[in-house]
Amino acid sequence: MRLGRQIGLGLMIAMTTAGAAAAQGASRPRGATAKPAAPARPAAPAPFVTPYSLDEMRGKQAVLTTPLGDIVIDLLPETAPNHVGLFIKTARDGGLTGTTFHRVVRQGVVQGGDPLTKDPATRAKAGTGGLNLVAAESTAEKHTRGAVSTVIIPGRPDSGGTQFFICIVDQPALDGQHTVFGRVSDGLRVAQRISEAAADATGVPAEPVAITSVVIRDRPAEVPPPFSTESIEQLARATAVIETSKGTITVGFTPDKAPEHVRNFLRLASLGAYDGTAFHRVVKGFVIQGGMMNTRQAPLPEPVEKHVHQLKAEFNDQPHDLGVLSMARQAAEDSASTSFFIVTARAASLDLKYTVFGRVLEGIDVVKAIEGVAVNGEAPVDPVIVTRVRVVTP
Repeated sequence: MRLGRQIGLGLMIAMTTAGAAAAQGASRPRGATAKPAAPARPAAPAPFVTPYSLDEMRGKQAVLTTPLGDIVIDLLPETAPNHVGLFIKTARDGGLTGTTFHRVVRQGVVQGGDPLTKDPATRAKAGTGGLNLVAAESTAEKHTRGAVSTVIIPGRPDSGGTQFFICIVDQPALDGQHTVFGRVSDGLRVAQRISEAAADATGVPAEPVAITSVVIRDRPAEVPPPFSTESIEQLARATAVIETSKGTITVGFTPDKAPEHVRNFLRLASLGAYDGTAFHRVVKGFVIQGGMMNTRQAPLPEPVEKHVHQLKAEFNDQPHDLGVLSMARQAAEDSASTSFFIVTARAASLDLKYTVFGRVLEGIDVVKAIEGVAVNGEAPVDPVIVTRVRVVTP
C-alpha cells in the first residue's frame, strides 16, 4: 500500500511544473544589469486549532452517507483534538458533502475529503486540495483495520487538512507517519466495496463514490451484548435448537465448566451467526464439525461480525463422550472462536485439550445421520446445512 507515494507523486509533479514555469518567467534577457527585488513571501497560515473543548468533542460519531451505504466513524478527540475539531467543523460547514473518494487501493485504503472533488472542473487536481491546515499530533493509535487517518504531503508531517483515508486492512507501515483521529465502528464493508471500484494504475476510480452527506452525532449508548449479564444458573437453563437439512438437534450447556464458551455460542446463535452455515467436516467414529463462518451461505452481517473473537481456553474435566458439544480451535489453545463439534464416539485424545461446553439433549439420531453421509475425505459430498439455530430460554 503506497498511499503516501501516490499522493506525493501528484503533488511533486504539480510543484515541479510550477517551479519550472517560475524559473522560465524569472530568466532575464542578456545584458540586464539589475535584479528586481523578490516579492515578500506571504506568512504561512497558523495551524488549525480546534474551537471545541474536549467535552464538546467526546462521544461523537461522524456518519458518512454514500450511495453504497453509511460509514460510521467514532472520533478520537483525546488522541487528536485538532484533527477531530477540523473534521467536525468541516463537516458541519458542509465542506465534506459532495466530495468523493478520489483514490482507492483495492482491499487496502480509500481516500477522500478533498474539496476539489466537488467541482467536475477541478477533479483532475484531486489529491492536492484541502492540505496544509493542521499540524501533526503525536498518537499511539495504530493504522489497523478501520483506522481513519489524515493525508499529508510526504516528508511534511504538518501538512494535514481535510483529506483522510480509511484502512481496509492493517497498514503498519503508516504508523507514526500519519495521525489517526477516528475508527470505523460500522460500515467498514461499505468502505471495502468502495476500495474495489475499477480504477486506473494511480488509484483514480473510473466512477468515484460521492459522500452525499456527513452528520456529526452523539455516539449511541452502549448496549450489552446478548448473554453477557446472565447468571450461571440462567445460562444453564438455556438450550439451542440446531435445525439442519438432516433434522433437528437440541443441545444444552454447562456454564459452570465453561461460562465464556457458553455465552459466546448463545450470543452468536441469537444473532443468527450460525444460520446458513454447514457441517463442513465429518469424521466417522469421531466428530461432526460445523460453525465455520466461511461456510455461511451469505456474508456475516457487520454488526454480528463484531462479536466474533477468539476465546481463552476453558479446558475442563468433562470427557469427550458421545453427544458432547465442544469447541474447535487452531493450534494455539486460545484460538477457538465460532467452530464447534459434536462427538460421535468416545474420543479420549481430546480430553483437556478442547473445551467441552455442552451436550446433545435430543437428536442424537440426527447426529448419527450426519455422521453417515458420503464424504470426500472429510468433507460431505452433499452439504449438510444448518438452516437456523434457535435459542430457547425459560
